[in-house]
Amino acid sequence: MSDQRKPFVAGNWKMNMDAASSRALAAELAAAAGSFGDVDVAVCPPFPYLAVVAEAVNGSPVELGAQNVYHEPKGAFTGEVSTAMLLDVGCRYVILGHSERRHILGESDADVNRKLLAALDAGLCPIVCVGEKIEQREAGETGKVIREQFEGSLAGLSAAQASKIVIAYEPVWAIGTGKVATPEQAEEVHADLRSLLEQRYNADVAAAVRIQYGGSVKADNAASLLGQPNIDGALVGGASLTAEAFLPIVEAAAS
Repeated sequence: MSDQRKPFVAGNWKMNMDAASSRALAAELAAAAGSFGDVDVAVCPPFPYLAVVAEAVNGSPVELGAQNVYHEPKGAFTGEVSTAMLLDVGCRYVILGHSERRHILGESDADVNRKLLAALDAGLCPIVCVGEKIEQREAGETGKVIREQFEGSLAGLSAAQASKIVIAYEPVWAIGTGKVATPEQAEEVHADLRSLLEQRYNADVAAAVRIQYGGSVKADNAASLLGQPNIDGALVGGASLTAEAFLPIVEAAAS
């Protein structure tokens, strides 16, 4: 973790929780925020509970994020949510291109790119996810897959825009499986992503962009992962659903 990049830990609650448990967890995290140390923290609940969580974390350092957004500003797009709606309920962040949306729901790099440009235009901070499947890693294609997702998802971004995003490396084979990339495996891809930023933009952008790791991050592996020079935080799934599991990851990032 670099001294110039403030660590950032975000909880992706996915399709879990109800209103009462969302409120309780958010309030517990907000109450603990005084002990976070020098780390940014966000929670990303399902759409129906964004307002509930926003109220619970109001006035605390815990930021609000959404799990997705649509690229059009408004209109006849049944079931979709706009950037203005996310801002209206208090979101600062939005997760884009999570592997579950790419591989279960069929989102393409072009879809992610449209959403990314819309989020940036609206003033949201996008967390752009990239990651390979197990068969791609075993075939030695990790670098190729990451480059394709990076180039497609970030198409048309200026250096100024790129410096405002967060990237999350999430190996698909490690999400919710209990398998974790070794710190060395994760660091290798994070270093590759930073190199791609430098090649495409410049050293300043590469040094500024925070790159999170996601994929079965837990209290017992967080310190070894977050201690790597190019890993700037974590995008946490299952372990973000209780304060007991999530807070030790925040502590590991802060230290």
